[in-house]
Amino acid sequence: MKKQFVSVSTALKIKKKMKAFVFPGQGSQFSGMGKDLYDSNPLAKEYFEKANEILGFRITDIMFEGSDEDLKQTKVTQPAMFIHSVISALAMGEEFNPAMVAGHSLGEFSALTAAGALTFEDGLKLVYKRALAMQKACELQPSTMAAIIALPDETVQNVCAEITAGGDTVVAANYNCPGQIVISGTIEGVQKACEALKAAGAKRALPLNVGGAFHSPLMQPAKDELEAAIQATTISTPRCPVYQNVDALPHTDPAEIKANLIAQLTSSVLWTASVTKMINDGATEFVECGPGAVLQGMIKKITAAINA
Repeated sequence: MKKQFVSVSTALKIKKKMKAFVFPGQGSQFSGMGKDLYDSNPLAKEYFEKANEILGFRITDIMFEGSDEDLKQTKVTQPAMFIHSVISALAMGEEFNPAMVAGHSLGEFSALTAAGALTFEDGLKLVYKRALAMQKACELQPSTMAAIIALPDETVQNVCAEITAGGDTVVAANYNCPGQIVISGTIEGVQKACEALKAAGAKRALPLNVGGAFHSPLMQPAKDELEAAIQATTISTPRCPVYQNVDALPHTDPAEIKANLIAQLTSSVLWTASVTKMINDGATEFVECGPGAVLQGMIKKITAAINA
């Protein structure tokens, strides 16, 4: 049997714990989010107040005391999630020591900011513009999303392609983990896809309570609006590789990061592939920065599939 030799630096890297920090997207918000950090951590409080100043209204009042309905508004949810996630990372101090980072959808902006590619101010301004642009796109075209449980990716892709070819747009938007894909498109397209996918053996096809068809061609107006803002924003080299949604690959080049951020709004979120790539690149531990533990649940299913 042929022996495989590695360099000393590679051997040390293999032995070293490599932490991947991950940042959630829309859906993990809850009333009271961030209040504990605000009350207990002076640095966190400083950044929460800075966020209020940047946005021009006290988003902390909505985060800490608002109703679930208040928090569901895209123009509130996205900046609130970004603020909580980034401040959670900053509050860790030296414990925030990523070998790599990634964010799910909106979370990619949080990951880039925590990794130093964006300033807190620029990141928050972009996220708020993204939220408003997506809200406008949702109003232009009634649309929705649905979670498909327990079907192979290829089956979901084929059904979506057939329905889209028939004139009703629907695509696989989020590849969350093995057996869980979120589809996105027109209301008619998603309804038809849900029926066809249940007939094809899906365990469940659950309509989601969202404002529109995120990560689909229907977000093109938002992409056009956001592109100019992203191009005008300075993106620096991050302190570690950022695994981006559109290709599930690590990036440190600012020009590549910008191009991928622009493409993200109308592209699928390749979360399963991103986590798999991070594991293959040496990640030994995943730390979720932000409210809830949705990503941890997905990652456990991905790692189980890899180790099966």
